[in-house]
Amino acid sequence: MDPSKPDWERQALVELAGAGLKEQRKARRWGIFFKLLGFAYLFVVLVSVVGVKDVQFESISEPHTALVDLNGVIAEGQSASADNVVAGLRDAFESEMAAAVILRINSPGGSPVQSAYINNEITRLRTLYPSKPLYAVISDVCASGGYYVAVAADKIYANESSIVGSIGVRMDGFGFVDTIKKLGVERRLLTAGEHKAVLDPFSKESDYEKAHVQNLLNEVHDEFIAAVKKGRADKLVDDPKLFSGLFWTGERALTLGLVDELGSAGYVAREVIEVDNIIDYTYKEDFFQKFANNLGSAIVNRLDTSMNGYSLK
Repeated sequence: MDPSKPDWERQALVELAGAGLKEQRKARRWGIFFKLLGFAYLFVVLVSVVGVKDVQFESISEPHTALVDLNGVIAEGQSASADNVVAGLRDAFESEMAAAVILRINSPGGSPVQSAYINNEITRLRTLYPSKPLYAVISDVCASGGYYVAVAADKIYANESSIVGSIGVRMDGFGFVDTIKKLGVERRLLTAGEHKAVLDPFSKESDYEKAHVQNLLNEVHDEFIAAVKKGRADKLVDDPKLFSGLFWTGERALTLGLVDELGSAGYVAREVIEVDNIIDYTYKEDFFQKFANNLGSAIVNRLDTSMNGYSLK
């Protein structure tokens, strides 16, 4: 920089400003670098904590009561999916030091297929381990698919205020035929297969298709009823309302034969099993499994728009 030049002050300011910008850019880069480094560190810590199981069941050496939680909607990709619940039950039954198994249920129901999978697996495990009883304990709600699971247990316990029952099947849908007419919308639907668009909400309801779907629901309902009768045998009272979809309090369910006794998981461990040391065998997904399942469920929900699902809830 030459002070003899007439615009040397301007050049000095430009160079000074440029140097300041360079320093700011360097500081910003280092700031971003350290932030990313901090996030990476927290991510590793999170994965290491969430991904490690709390209990190594093989190393348990004292007698205990095994607990498995079924909490939430019973569906693929959910914490209460058949895969997750069955994984916990298998670990519990295979544990030599587990005196008995408690399946604690708090569920409004869900997929009839997933519920049947769990019911069938409980029956199989009870056959493989006949000396190890399984008790279902209802907390807040054990309705529909949740009760489908519970009936496979040796005994069912509930709280006086628990909601129990809802032995039925439902399918939800809407009709918007008149709505799109009022809006001036033209419906354009192409299918290959006469009934591929069954239950389409923007088309008129077909008596034939409605009867077909009703028969499907009735078949699933019959399977549900058969499972309840098999599990509860002669404990149920002779009342057709039991299979109507109605639900009752735990106290009323006791008089109907839907549950055997009133009591919590702690009560069953202490008074029935007589081993009040409870160890949780509930299957817990690690961080990557949860991420993959949530992503997969989101994709499936996006794609599955051709038909309304049916459920036990």
